[in-house]
Amino acid sequence: MRGAFLYLSRQQNVRRFMETSPQAQGLTSRFIAGLHLEDGLRVAKELQARGVMTSLDHLGENVRTEAEAVAAKRQYLAALDRIAAAALSATVSMKVTSLGLDVSEELCRANTDELMSRAQSTGSRVECDMEDSGYTDRTLALVHEMHSKYASTRAVIQAYLYRSEADIEELNRRGIPVRLCKGAYREPAAVAWPDKVDVDRNYVKLMNAVLERGSYPAIATHDEAIVGQCFEFVRTRGIGPERFEFQMLYGVRRKLQQQIVARGFRLRLYVPYGDAWYPYFMRRLAERPANVLFLARSLTGD
Repeated sequence: MRGAFLYLSRQQNVRRFMETSPQAQGLTSRFIAGLHLEDGLRVAKELQARGVMTSLDHLGENVRTEAEAVAAKRQYLAALDRIAAAALSATVSMKVTSLGLDVSEELCRANTDELMSRAQSTGSRVECDMEDSGYTDRTLALVHEMHSKYASTRAVIQAYLYRSEADIEELNRRGIPVRLCKGAYREPAAVAWPDKVDVDRNYVKLMNAVLERGSYPAIATHDEAIVGQCFEFVRTRGIGPERFEFQMLYGVRRKLQQQIVARGFRLRLYVPYGDAWYPYFMRRLAERPANVLFLARSLTGD
């Protein structure tokens, strides 16, 4: 099932149909705030009232023209300005391919530089999302460069990649915050663990490393067992809740989200919005079979 959804996420004809279908919007509302920045801000305000932080993500990746990359940059700049004006405890999440990496590295660097500068000046942060392994080196190189200039970014590391332990060691050494996730792309066995048990084992190993030696890491998981292991690890090591945060996706494992906040830990939800929602939505269905059940039940309850 996971492979089928990941395959569908790359089908452009299906994507065009779904993203222009009025009926599809009702299906996506569980996981996506809406089509516009106002929708993302509305959700961020609602969550902040419940003690939950957010990271706003204007959906879109693999843009093919300079004009599209500049438009994406402007969306993120507007989000940072509105976050500051509303005094929200929010960051923004972006993918380097949304800022033009597939067009040219120079274009992407210029757009990213402007974004990081604005984040620094508004007291926010840019969560630099990770894409498939073909982009890892270039993404991390950009993160290293931007951190040295602005210190307003956090790198996303995917635990299913064999290389991630070395990447985290370097990020910890440089004092760059890490958001640790499992990984949502279809990767070959040559670069990533294919079996969940191995991914989970590596996730816990890397989680412990960023909690002990990292700079304000984000533990991004919906795995209740791993959340429990994190609770136990920070208790035994005397790591206070102010030294890290949990991160989860909007609409996923809402009861677990409530439990984290009730125990006094920080939680940030990744809140996506925008009309280019199809690849993101399909990856959410691929990640967890229960998400398909949510869809079949008209996305109500949890």
